[in-house]
Amino acid sequence: MAVSPLIPPPPHEAKVTDTPKKTEVNSTERLLHNQNTIPFFHSTNEREVTEQLNDDVRHKYIKDKRLGEGTYAVVFLGHLRTDPSSFVAIKKIKVNAEYKDGLSMDAIREVKYLQELSHPNIIALHDVFSSKDQNLNLVLEYLPRGDLEMLIKDTDIHYGAADVKAWMGMLARGVWFCHENFVLHRDIKPNNLLIAADGEVKLADFGLARSFADPYLNMTHQVITRWYRPPELLFGARQYSGVVDVWSMGMVFAELLLRVPFIVGNTDLDQIAKICEAFGTPTEDNWPGVTRLPNYLPADANHTLPVQGRDFFLRQFPTAGPVGADLLMSMCTLDPKKRSTACQVLQHGWWSSEPKPTDKKNLPRKTDGIKKMGADLTRRGGDFDDNTTFKNAARQLKFTVARD
Repeated sequence: MAVSPLIPPPPHEAKVTDTPKKTEVNSTERLLHNQNTIPFFHSTNEREVTEQLNDDVRHKYIKDKRLGEGTYAVVFLGHLRTDPSSFVAIKKIKVNAEYKDGLSMDAIREVKYLQELSHPNIIALHDVFSSKDQNLNLVLEYLPRGDLEMLIKDTDIHYGAADVKAWMGMLARGVWFCHENFVLHRDIKPNNLLIAADGEVKLADFGLARSFADPYLNMTHQVITRWYRPPELLFGARQYSGVVDVWSMGMVFAELLLRVPFIVGNTDLDQIAKICEAFGTPTEDNWPGVTRLPNYLPADANHTLPVQGRDFFLRQFPTAGPVGADLLMSMCTLDPKKRSTACQVLQHGWWSSEPKPTDKKNLPRKTDGIKKMGADLTRRGGDFDDNTTFKNAARQLKFTVARD
């Protein structure tokens, strides 16, 4: 797998094995196999072996207290049977009769992509096993420090530009690794960015993730929590790339700087209106092809706003500095073809400018994030808990400044 340019590659221990020899089968067995009248191997033996392997994995762990429960899953604190000090989070996904085999596509996606992706900034999936009640259990990395949303909302926690740079660097590396392996996350937001005991930020909740190797394959536009959803998806685009995640990263960047969500729409139409108000009105001049998107609504000629330039970003986000404002602008470009990719984000000059990113062990943190981790892991992909107005966190953003 690819390794982030900002992380030294781990040593490889590849082993060369001989190609297994093909097993000879007689013509009768081959015919029966091709006609699907009997399985090629004895299904009873296979099932016994599978059940034994599952029992072995399940026996490795002991479930402790419940950390959180939702309609989708229950999360327990657990530990290795052989080492009580080695903690894990065990996410039990509930069987749902609405779905074939009782599992939603969200659960299947989460297992699939977490098994494929291994990176310091992506939550680790240690094991998977089924319990006696047929529920699927995911044994996940234990991340006791909560999530970035907790830090943003807590007015008692003070952080600066160097801390934001460290957090955004971890997020950018995780997203870059996903894209290098042809995976779109499609639900990046602060409460999907969990924090490990050592301060490392981990990208979690892959329930809406999918592969994007085929550039001509239609995909749903109804993904990404609304406040972090890019304009092309709001306009109904069915073919898109990794820059949809980059827009979400930009919204997280802005939220870290302002300590409030940057663009908060009550509906999809309201979200589009607020994006236009903040960044300018999408037109064929600044975004060729936008009028051909399925849900595009022609703008009122008397209320067309120009696309904002660097000065606007510097005024709204002074903490970022000129170089940081330039990076944020590149992540929030309306036209997805002109928006920075995750790789271009990592190559930006902001990372090498002053101040240097805070070392992860010195980052601000909360000590009571275990329950928040449990709540985060019980949600389905795309769920958003808007139970706070952020009124005590920081000033609300106003777009009343002079426009470029």
